[in-house]
Formats: sequence, C-alpha cells, structure tokens
Amino acid sequence: MKLKRAKAYKKLLHQYELNFGFREPYQVLVDWQILQDAYNFKIDLIARLEKILGGQVKPMITTCDMRHLYAAKPKNETLILQAKEYERRRCNHQDLDEPLSTLECLSSVVDPKDSKTNKHRYVVASNDISVRAHMRSVAGVPLIYITKSVVLMEPMANASEEQREREEKSKFKQGLKGQRKPDAGPKRKRNDEEEGQSIAGGATGDARPSKQKREKGPKGPNPLSVRKSTKEKSAPEASASKKANDAQPSTADATNTHDAEASGARKRKRKHKPKGDDTSAAIEDDGEVTAP
Repeated sequence: MKLKRAKAYKKLLHQYELNFGFREPYQVLVDWQILQDAYNFKIDLIARLEKILGGQVKPMITTCDMRHLYAAKPKNETLILQAKEYERRRCNHQDLDEPLSTLECLSSVVDPKDSKTNKHRYVVASNDISVRAHMRSVAGVPLIYITKSVVLMEPMANASEEQREREEKSKFKQGLKGQRKPDAGPKRKRNDEEEGQSIAGGATGDARPSKQKREKGPKGPNPLSVRKSTKEKSAPEASASKKANDAQPSTADATNTHDAEASGARKRKRKHKPKGDDTSAAIEDDGEVTAP
C-alpha cells in the first residue's frame, strides 16, 4: 500500500473514531463475493483489512452469505472452511427456504430499524455494487472493496459527512452553553465588587487601594533609544559661549607667547668689525645699527 493512500486511510478512520465511536477490534462484515474475489486473486483478506484499518479486525459473516457459499457452483470447500473460522453474525434468516440476497441481509443487519445509522459500528467489505450504493445512504459505514487485486476503502459518504458536521455544530453549541453553570446566577459587575470591598475596608480600617485602570492609547518611544536632537543653539546661548571662549586664551596663543618670551630672554652676541674701518657701526644689544 502506498504511503499517500495509507495516510488518507488513517485520517479517514480517525474521523470515524471521533464522530461515530469506532474502536478496535473493528467488526468487519464480509460477503461471499469479496471472499470469492480474494481467493481468485490470492489475497490474504484479513491481513489486508488489518493493514488498511491500522488495527485488529474481527471478521464476521452472515448466515445467508454462508448459504450462498454452499450453493455456489463449483463448490469451493477451501473457501467454506476459511469462512467457518469467521464469527457468525446471526441475521435470523436461517428458517427461510432460500437465503436472502446480500443486499437485503446486510441491510437488515447494519440498519435493522431503517434509521439510517450504523448503530453497531460495522465495517462493510463487499464487492456487490448495489450493497455499497445502499450503505452510502447510511451514516457512519466504512466501505471496503477489491478491484484489480487491490483492496481499497471508499471515502466518507455524503450522509456521513452531513451527520459529522451536525454533531460538530452541536458540540460547539454545548461547549458555549456549558461555560457558565445555569445555577450560578447573574454575573456581578467588577465596579460593584470594588465598591463593596472599599466600603467594607473603610469600616474595618484596613482597606486596600483599588487598582486604577490604565487608559489605553498610543505609547511613546523609549527615551533610552531616542537619538538626541542636533539643532543649533539659540542666539543668546551662542553669544555667551563665544564670550567665554574669547576670555580664555587658546592653547595655541599660550604656546606662541611662551616661545616669544623665551627667544627675547636670550642674549645676542655683538659682532665686531675689523679694525681700521672708520665708519664702523656700533651694534647694540637690541640688534639696531647706529652711526658713530
């Protein structure tokens, strides 16, 4: 069996379990035609049914279908011995001279009162087209058949789908109604409870402050994550900062004045001209040249 088909069968059977109460071991009603086809295709029917349903099965056969196996031509003794191992589902038709058809017999077993419900939770395995067509009108009947040596299960019929939807809606309504007990009385308002508590607390002297509800509204940004504004300073602040900067000498000016004082403190050496020059000039300490 392919993986995709196995997943679909598992999901389908889970819906039958939730909505119609199916459980292991699954009661599988087989008819004589599907037994004959399984024998011809050399299929182990019980093993295939367990694989499809994903659990243990309890194969069952009616008295009418057993009589059909005995009356079949040619008579298959191997198939009759195999069918005898299954549980016999008494259909109360054994007193009749001729067995009923598979459709009439299985319909009386699955839906005896014609209520269109599968009360005993049978899984019907049949290769009779008329049987499967009738069982689709009964809610909650999984149908299994054989085609081309492959055992398949039909999807959920419309009647089963409709009943499943009705049950889900009823459960939903019951859940909504069951949230509050009918004897609980009318619900008190929170404001009335708080006022009663404050009055009782004022009388005893140990009233607790009632919590005020915070008004809902747009929240501001986180101040730690907001970037500081880079706007220019106003005119008065700019002038005050400029005056403060002018009053304090800059580091560059201080270094220049310090260098000038250091150079002026140095003594300059006099330069002596050679002798015999009448127009010699005297060099003063400050470096200026004067006439004799």
